[in-house]
Amino acid sequence: MEIKKDVSEEVVRERITKLQEAMRASAMDGFLLTQNIDLYYYTGSMQNGYAFIPSHGEPVFFVKRSLERAKLESGISVKELGAFRLFGETLAREYPQVFKAGTGKPAAVAADLDVLPAQTYLKLSGLLQGAGAGPIVDGSVIIRKQRMIKSTLEISRFESAAAVVDEALNEALNFLKPGVTELEWMARVEYELRIRGHIGLMRMRGYNQEIATGMFIAGSAAAVPTYFDGPAGGLGLGATSPQSVSRKAIERNEPILMDIGCCIDGYVIDQTRTAVIGELPEKLAHAYNVSEAIIREAENGMVQGAICSALYARALEQAEDAGLSPHFMGYGADQAKFLGHGIGLEIDEWPVLAKGFDIPLEAGMVIAVEPKFTFPGDGVVGIENSYLITDGRPRALTFTREGLIKLP
Repeated sequence: MEIKKDVSEEVVRERITKLQEAMRASAMDGFLLTQNIDLYYYTGSMQNGYAFIPSHGEPVFFVKRSLERAKLESGISVKELGAFRLFGETLAREYPQVFKAGTGKPAAVAADLDVLPAQTYLKLSGLLQGAGAGPIVDGSVIIRKQRMIKSTLEISRFESAAAVVDEALNEALNFLKPGVTELEWMARVEYELRIRGHIGLMRMRGYNQEIATGMFIAGSAAAVPTYFDGPAGGLGLGATSPQSVSRKAIERNEPILMDIGCCIDGYVIDQTRTAVIGELPEKLAHAYNVSEAIIREAENGMVQGAICSALYARALEQAEDAGLSPHFMGYGADQAKFLGHGIGLEIDEWPVLAKGFDIPLEAGMVIAVEPKFTFPGDGVVGIENSYLITDGRPRALTFTREGLIKLP
């Protein structure tokens, strides 16, 4: 079967050129990419290996497996990794201008240290220092900043994922009835997503953070806190899967939080809608209305130059004005400290609408904004859309009908 390049050589070249410019500005001689998503972004392939990007010159993807497939997919030169214990010597031989043998000046080599396991870091450090490099420096901020700005190609993949979410949810709603368990209904939604091209997983950069396709959680089970860094946890299926759906049967007159992710061609869209079979209790209906007011205010404020932390602060003010501060983005000590997060190849990209994230918005950023309210014993309500920051107002990429979804 023919394997086509997922990312063109032109796109790969453009990304590497931007990375090299940032490296030179930071006095880095080389960059070693180790993580699957970083490898894919800068090479077009996710095969097992390491990509080395010099600040000047041509990059190489050193591959352990599968060399053959990497050659078909990659937008840069591919070479066999060979014996790992000799990797430092291989780099010194390929890049004498970087490792500067005999000069006594150690090469400044960066890596994606925010995701590099300690054991691998220690091994690579020894190999690189043996080849003439200094201690590996952290280049992850450069990568994360570059990936914040999405290209036309990337935006088209978000749009495809948003269309799949809309179709899948509308079809799956036909099967949402009292007595159906959270697990059963999630399986139906996942089926509808998968047959439309969802790859079946969504990737996260955060250490020990995992995410299922979605959180289809109802009533009191939705408000059970968990380790996941988000406003809703879910009872889950046990201590080994302590989030998202459980075997709880969905009942009438309780909130059903439908937080759906979908990954098409590597890119994740994020959307939440709230449903009820019957009627919501008054306090939950009020909180849902406040969540919509918060997202409308965020839409008005998400323009180029707006400061991420200021958007979060405004949402906190709205929650306080509505008397809902203790319930905003979780409850009590388990409140999540953000309003929105960047999405892309990973679900937890930059920027983050949060305190301390004092950078301005730029056109090309894609952000999932998710004001939600948690009521222990009752459930979670809220809304979430994914937005593209533009030269004017933000453009919603998710388009499933808004408003509380009431089912008979």
